[in-house]
Amino acid sequence: QVLLVESGGGLVQAGGSLRLSCAASGRTFSNYAMGWFRQAPGKEREFVAAISRSGSGTYYSDSVKGRFTISKDNAKNTVYLQMNSLKPEDTAVYYCAADRFSTRSINVDYWGQGTQVTVSS
Repeated sequence: QVLLVESGGGLVQAGGSLRLSCAASGRTFSNYAMGWFRQAPGKEREFVAAISRSGSGTYYSDSVKGRFTISKDNAKNTVYLQMNSLKPEDTAVYYCAADRFSTRSINVDYWGQGTQVTVSS
């Protein structure tokens, strides 16, 4: 079992920044690919960013590419999502995810509880 706990969400004005954190416990952090998804009211959950098990590969949706950065700290068993140049369209609940193989698909092994990000105009 893997427990994922997100933090760092909040309210920010358009153009501002937030950094989300996801702390993992239960199994060896490096055994899993990690990622972030988001879900806005009335919409389906969508992929945002992912990082490979080795940390050598990062992937982003077209909508956030160039603005968001995913990273991880193996010593702290924590993955981060740095969000810059935020837009109102980024408003959603953001979920951390872990998978044995890939987090570029919504069919992942584990989900965090979610953290709300609200971007005002």
